[in-house]
Parts: sequence; C-alpha cells; structure tokens
Amino acid sequence: MKDLQVNREKLKIIPLGGLEQIGMNMTAFEYGDSIVVVDCGLAFPEDDMLGIDFVIPDVTYLVENYSKVKGLVVTHGHEDHIGAIPYVFKKLNIPIYTTPLTMTLIEKKLEEHEMQKSVKRKIVKFGQSINLGDFRIEFIKTNHSIQDAAALAIYSPAGIVVHTGDFKVDYTPVFGDAIDLQRFAEIGKKGVLALLCDSTNAERPGFTMSERTVGATFERIFSEHSKRRLIIATFASNVDRVQQIINSAAKYGRKVCLEGRSMVNVIGTAVEMGYIDDSSHTIIELDELKNYPPEKTVLITTGSQGESMAALSRMAANIHKKIKLMSGDVIVFSSHPIPGNEKAVSNVINELADIGAKVIFQDAHVSGHACQEEIKLMYALLRPKYAVPVHGERRHLLAHSQIAESIGIPKENIWILHTGDVLELSEAGSRIIGKVQTGGILVDGLGVGDVGNIVIRDRQRLAEDGIIIVVMTLEQHSNRLLAGPDLVSRGFVYVRESEDLMEEASRTVRDAVDECLGRNVTDWSRIKSEVKDELSEFVWKRTQRRPMILPIIMEAAV
Repeated sequence: MKDLQVNREKLKIIPLGGLEQIGMNMTAFEYGDSIVVVDCGLAFPEDDMLGIDFVIPDVTYLVENYSKVKGLVVTHGHEDHIGAIPYVFKKLNIPIYTTPLTMTLIEKKLEEHEMQKSVKRKIVKFGQSINLGDFRIEFIKTNHSIQDAAALAIYSPAGIVVHTGDFKVDYTPVFGDAIDLQRFAEIGKKGVLALLCDSTNAERPGFTMSERTVGATFERIFSEHSKRRLIIATFASNVDRVQQIINSAAKYGRKVCLEGRSMVNVIGTAVEMGYIDDSSHTIIELDELKNYPPEKTVLITTGSQGESMAALSRMAANIHKKIKLMSGDVIVFSSHPIPGNEKAVSNVINELADIGAKVIFQDAHVSGHACQEEIKLMYALLRPKYAVPVHGERRHLLAHSQIAESIGIPKENIWILHTGDVLELSEAGSRIIGKVQTGGILVDGLGVGDVGNIVIRDRQRLAEDGIIIVVMTLEQHSNRLLAGPDLVSRGFVYVRESEDLMEEASRTVRDAVDECLGRNVTDWSRIKSEVKDELSEFVWKRTQRRPMILPIIMEAAV
C-alpha cells in the first residue's frame, strides 16, 4: 500500500461492472462532489441462471449519491456498454454524452421503453470536450468492430486518466479514419495519471489484423462458390464486416438480405446515417428474396454464437418461417465463439452439416480488440503513472498487468481491481480505501431484480429433480381430512410407468397427515412441514432424488 497526502482531494475510480467478466461494463470516476459514469452495459446470463434474459449492474452507489452524478459518457454502441441503459435509467436519469452512431442506437433502446423524451442527450464529436462538474471529458477516435468507438481522456484536478474503451489499432479501417495516435501522444506529453486499458486480447501476442483482411476472405468465398447460396452469420453491430459483404456481393452480382431483428435494426440505422454505402442498391427486403435465384443472393444473419432463438439457429432447426436451408448452401461463421458459447456453436454447425450445407469458419473473422503489441503502444504513447487493466476476465487482467510491468510500470503502481473496489489516486500515491455495493441484477421478462438467488436456486432444483405437488382438503374448524392427499408430479418421474412408486408416496403422505391430525395439530404450516419431511425422506430412499415438494391445503365448509 502506498502513502497518500491527506490534505488534498483524491480521484476515486470505482468499477461497478466489467471486471472478472466479459460484459456489464460500467465505471464511476469521482472527485469532490462530482461523479462521471463511463458506459452502462449488460451481461448475458450464465448457464445456471435459468430463464434469465440478461444481467445489469447494481447502481445502488450511484442512486445513493445521485446529486453528485453529472452524466453518463458512452464509449461505443455494443450491448455490453449500452444495453443496461433503459433499465438503469428508471432509477438514475442523468444526461448521456456519446458519438453519433452510438447515440442513435441508444435512442432506439429508449424509444422501445418509451423513455426518449425523459432522458437528456448530447452528441459529441471526436476531439470535442464536455465539462461535467470537476471533470472535463475529451473524446478520442479509436478503431473497433463498430463505428464511432471512442477513448476518453478524463481531466480532473488530480490528473488525467485515459480510458481506452474497446479498441484496436487499424491503420486501414473499412470506414472512416484510423485511430488518432497523434492525440494519444500529445496527451502523454502532458502527463497521464492512470490508464484504464482494454484487456480482452492481453493474452494474444502481436497485433490484431486489420478488418480489411476479412474482405479478402470474402472475395475468395464469393469467387469459389458462385453457384451456391451464401449465408453469413456475424455480429449485428459489426458494421464494417457487413459493408465488406455488401461490397463483395455487388462485385459478384448478388443481392443482400438482412435477417434477424438486431441485424435489421443496427444495419438499417447505419445505412440511414451514412456509415454503410449501399449506392449499388444491393440490399433487398426478405420478401424480395423469391424474385432472385438462390445463387444470386447472400443472407447476412444473426446467430453466429449459436443463440437458440437467433435467425441462423432457427434456420438450422428448420423452424424459420421464411427461409429454408438446402443441401449445398454455404454457411460462413464470421466470428469467433465467445467463451462459454462453444458448445452452442458446435450444435448449430452439426445441424447445418446434417442438412448438407458447407460450413466455413476459418479466416472469416478478426478481433476488434488490441493484442499485446497494441497495448504496449498505448502505454508507450501515454506513459501513465498507474495502470488499471479493465474489460476482461481475471486471466485477461493478470496478462495485462504483466504487459504493463514489462514496459516499465512499477508493480506497486499496477492495480488489478475487483468490481466494487474504490481506488483512490493522486500523484502522491494510491490505495484501495473501501468497497461499494455491486453485483448483478437479473432481468427476466419485464421483471428487473425480482428474481434473486432463492428463485434461481428453486429453478435449478426444478430443472434437476422436478416437483411433486401434494393437494388435500381439510374441513373448516375440525380439520378433518375430506379429500386427498392427491399427488401431482412434473419433471420427477413418468407417472404412468411409476404407478407403484406414486401410490406408496401417496400412502406416506396420508400417514403423515393422519399422524398430525391424530395429535390434534391444527397449524397448517406444521402439517405442511411434516408432509414435506416424510415425503422427501421416502423419495430420497427410493430414487436418490430431491424434487421440490409443494403441499397445498384447501379448506372446505361442510
């Protein structure tokens, strides 16, 4: 731990999400009475989060300090950076500042939730700065797999902090300018207190390939399969990737159809804003596909991660309403599986192979994140006093810390934080001074936070061993058993093939109820508890299973 001067205001960096995971990115910067929030993303649920749609960060700390929060600054338009905004902003309505495409994608989300009129928004251009309390935020051009990605130079009285956002160094981008390395160098000369840098590819040596290299792969695929229909699965937000597919399609005389809700929304927005050039009128509607022979079309679709309800998965399972895959179709996976999605992607590929489709997944993707040499370049340009690796799982953050140390950052100046840590920084020193409430808020349908650990545990038990419902009717006042107990099971055993087991279970419950009533037990909760205990013990001895047992007592007047 490093000594601090106690007579000066310090800068606090508080990650509220995005560490030890891929997704749910959100960081608060606090100085005096000012808090600026960077990004507000969601994470997709773990396998054991049954029925959960996605997870958003816990913003209790920001709500408790609402008067200090000056605004939300967003680096780019990916779901793990903007997806939580409509949900968080029901508790925390603050101004949003970001670049044009990112803002348009945010506005579409706000519109879906009927919040567009209530949220203040301001579009910021690269090189422009905004003043938020004690902070000044400058937007710096970077490259990523979506347009308008920005790094942030955060100026505070304690010093300059640079947050790279998600970035790569692409000297030949498909659209727009290359990353503004000159500006990073200029800021580095001023003196940078801390660098918060993307860690996603910190384990990968070398440089990330330019997005244009994928264009050459598409050229080859289009040339070699001129007599077959092409279906290309990629991320909806990868605007440059879609542009290159459109370019190749136009060259080889094919029409392009977009399929998948998010694909249609994002690419439609990009076309409207001029981030995609379709001057050749290559894009057609889904209903127009029937007007062209299959070999003269290419579908760009969602589902590259094997998502069960995405367009490609529905095609592979032959449940898509308008598109039927045929033997001989060429399916291109223009993405790498996100860690944890490998099995789902493999399942879809197997289904496609059963249909007779040819699947291509080599050389059709490059990452949007910086590899080790690009991370080193960022450190060389900015020369920060402190290194704070962000955006990645624990192994990514550790690999990043080794890179920072290798280029001269002292080990004691490298901070690998946990979500919720409060890191206090100044030129004089740094230390972790505490921890704020953080965690994941589960979103299930319209419910936000109403599903917690207990509900998830119940869902897991239901998924693993099923449920037995015990129904009985007691006479009002006397508690005499009038009907039942009847047993109904779901997900436990197939009742028609287990009649003896269910009859024995029913007798076990009846004996437990008779014993309670024989002892003049009138408390229904005690009767239910004894029924659960006796039935649970019986089922475990007979099956080695622990289904959820739900006794229901009804009252009847005679």
